[in-house]
Amino acid sequence: MEGMNKHFLPSLTLNDGRELTPLGLGTYKLLGEDCERVVREAIEIGYRHFDTASVYDNEEAVGKAIADAVAAGDVERDDLFITTKLWNDQQGADNVGPALHESLRKLGLDYVDMYLVHWPWPQKGLFAETFEEIARLQGMGQIGAIGVANFYEETLRELVAKVGIAPALNQVELHPGFTQPELREVHKELDIVTEAWAPLSRGIVLQNPVMEGIAAEVGKTPAQVALRFLLQLGCSIVPKSARTERLRENFELFDFSLSEEQMDAIAALDGQPGFGRIFKDPREFPGDVD
Repeated sequence: MEGMNKHFLPSLTLNDGRELTPLGLGTYKLLGEDCERVVREAIEIGYRHFDTASVYDNEEAVGKAIADAVAAGDVERDDLFITTKLWNDQQGADNVGPALHESLRKLGLDYVDMYLVHWPWPQKGLFAETFEEIARLQGMGQIGAIGVANFYEETLRELVAKVGIAPALNQVELHPGFTQPELREVHKELDIVTEAWAPLSRGIVLQNPVMEGIAAEVGKTPAQVALRFLLQLGCSIVPKSARTERLRENFELFDFSLSEEQMDAIAALDGQPGFGRIFKDPREFPGDVD
């Protein structure tokens, strides 16, 4: 974490020089008025980084919450970092522009701070040309940073070899039960920020005695310990919750730290029985092209 922004939160520097607050709010499965409420509450709490996607079907709700917060004087647009993602059926150079413009229309924004290719879908073979077109559109002012999600080493290296540009960020499944150390080393080599989705592993890791013991030692909850662990690994995180108290809890991560021994104890959970990947392997999702 390389400095502090005006909101007194740490920031990570992307490979294009932009700064990213490493704690964001994920919005997967948040819909309609519930999504609007959560985003507004998050802004009031202090969140400035929000993650959505075209496939989440909530870009309009996220955009409305942002517009309402800006109109109310709660935040300025330039203080927010908004990420959205291009879905699998939008891959291909000819589809990127229309997909971006549709997301911007739904969000009610002139630009997004980051635009990601949501999955590599290697069987389709279009991720490199899709990313290359996103990079071309980046110069037109409607996209800030450019990145990917759910890419693995082979697709990252193929992308860089074909396009000549490393994505600023790769958002992947990452949590104490599945820390992907080899992939994080590739990210370090290529100067790519690692961002964790499902950082709480849908609650699977939180009832582990190791997590509970460390939480008691530092006076925090197991969820806060799990999130702090990922931050100290140098990752960005986008936890999700619809509950106000959890939004606050997930935000209170910067007034404590984990010792080296505590970090090692959590890292040792990776791959233990009951832990591991909770979603499909990106090498296989969404699968063969029809």
